[in-house]
Amino acid sequence: MPPAISKLTSVPRRTRWRGVVLAALLLVAAVTVLAHGVAEGDARFIEQSSGTQLLPFVYLGAKHMATGYDHLLFLVGVIFFLYRLKDVAIYVTLFAVGHSSTLLYGVLSGTHVNPYIVDAIIGLSVVYKALDNLGAYKVWFGFQPDTRAAVLIFGLFHGFGLATKLQDFELPADGLVANILAFNVGVEIGQILALSAILILMDFWRLHHAFARQAFASNVLLMAAGFTLVGYQFTGYAINS
Repeated sequence: MPPAISKLTSVPRRTRWRGVVLAALLLVAAVTVLAHGVAEGDARFIEQSSGTQLLPFVYLGAKHMATGYDHLLFLVGVIFFLYRLKDVAIYVTLFAVGHSSTLLYGVLSGTHVNPYIVDAIIGLSVVYKALDNLGAYKVWFGFQPDTRAAVLIFGLFHGFGLATKLQDFELPADGLVANILAFNVGVEIGQILALSAILILMDFWRLHHAFARQAFASNVLLMAAGFTLVGYQFTGYAINS
């Protein structure tokens, strides 16, 4: 269970802030999300591809997830206090089921959602999980919301976020279903690869005696990264509406 806010805030300030430098990488990731999207060369290939192109679309899906800082920030929050691989597998599977469903549905059905709004909700998912890790809901409301349900629900929004990136292009109808399925497989591969690297780093960090003291600052900065994403998306919505 995540530590309660009252316990974390009782840690001396100087020891809490030892984790700021490491955790600041999360905020840097949130800023670099401004460039998150589909590269020009990849976009050209997507629009000009004809017929079934399984391997290229698997590669594009994996690449997109590996550079999808908003999705990775959320996953960092999800696994932050998960120590057993069984628990990691359960939560990541719920997230995968959610975003796979809406990614496929959004693209294949032609269902359009406002990309700024859905990406703002993705930013809020990062904020939600950071607050969950801080034990805020137990303190504020007297009960702990179902984290598994939250991960699944936010996974649905993350999937729509992925779908909006593909909906920016004129996707050829020839081979569309197979290519989108391949793209989704690539997304899952990219998620596994990125998550594996994150877990390795987290395991090394958890072995350090200062991890418990640094957890507070890390999740505060994770929350700040989420608010940065939300602010950026609402700004884009206001400018482009």
